[in-house]
Amino acid sequence: MKRILSLAAMFAVLSYVSPASAEVKLSGDAAIRLRGEFKETKPVSGFKDQEDDLKFQYRVRLKPSADLGSGYYFKGLIQSEESAGGTAVPGGWADVGTNNVGAYNLEVSNFYFGRNLEGSHYALGRLPLGSFNNPIFDLLLYPTRPVDTPVNTNNFDRLFGFQYGAKLGDGELNAVLGVLDNTIGDNKVAANGDGLFNDGYGLYLDYKFAAGDLTLEPQAFVTLTNFATTWGRVTPNTFGGIIGIPAGKSKIALSGFYTLTKDTVPNTTTNVDYSGYLFRAKTESGPVTAWIDYNQTKDKSTASAIDYDNLFIWASYNVKLHESSTGTFSLTPTLRYRASGKNTNTGNSTDKQLRTELYATVTF
Repeated sequence: MKRILSLAAMFAVLSYVSPASAEVKLSGDAAIRLRGEFKETKPVSGFKDQEDDLKFQYRVRLKPSADLGSGYYFKGLIQSEESAGGTAVPGGWADVGTNNVGAYNLEVSNFYFGRNLEGSHYALGRLPLGSFNNPIFDLLLYPTRPVDTPVNTNNFDRLFGFQYGAKLGDGELNAVLGVLDNTIGDNKVAANGDGLFNDGYGLYLDYKFAAGDLTLEPQAFVTLTNFATTWGRVTPNTFGGIIGIPAGKSKIALSGFYTLTKDTVPNTTTNVDYSGYLFRAKTESGPVTAWIDYNQTKDKSTASAIDYDNLFIWASYNVKLHESSTGTFSLTPTLRYRASGKNTNTGNSTDKQLRTELYATVTF
């Protein structure tokens, strides 16, 4: 709590410094989440394991920004990523601990600065990906289970890199050159090397344009050098796109992405060969947001292929109890359901999870 008050005081002081300094603005949100979890797992042996849990969680996010003039700007995101004991806090959500013991540390999660020009813009730093609404990153980094927003939750929706965007033809092109991992390795050591300075780099491309009443957004994420995956350091590539369909006051978006890798882990005989796809149908209508994901990935890296199947459903309803020019207070009941299967030549296993959530959120 002392750290939160100290940060707030710091930004308050910065916002009233001399006129020659940039004006720093501070916004953010605070939320409490009541989550019910109902799990059922069935391994190959056939034994069913059922677990139920009720979680009390909370999150605080601060968003400083500054207009430096002439189009230059700075933006940041401060939230918790780990507890006082070093335990990860997925998505910035912390559980109420035993006897309410445990600090909620605030850290710099995202930050980036750049410039907006008339026909282009650029930024560099820890860039937000927008992965909550764009599953291409989930399929790239979590090909065997790309559902339930894993990049937004586990990777805090960010990538360190350089972003450039410009108007091109009837649309806008955006490109991000990012660092997927930064490691110390040896080109001659097994599973290391085979990359510029032994690091993993990727290029994300996005082009958004209108075609009649539709909005089309083809995308691709090309891995330029090997980076660490479940299978080892390889170069997966992912591509696809999003189609926006107008429906009165509602929004409908259809997404389809495909990922594939056929590579050998450097300085080994380990072959990696997998491919998969993900389809999403999403609608937003007033306070209602809902989508359904379906994924199938086949891993042919070994003699016996493994098939992964994932189904995910999200449905939420946002009720604004208060709204003004200075902030909002809302309640959002949410339903999340995931059904995952793993099929091998020795048998099948399943993993199902239902989550019922109630968010109470203030924005300021």
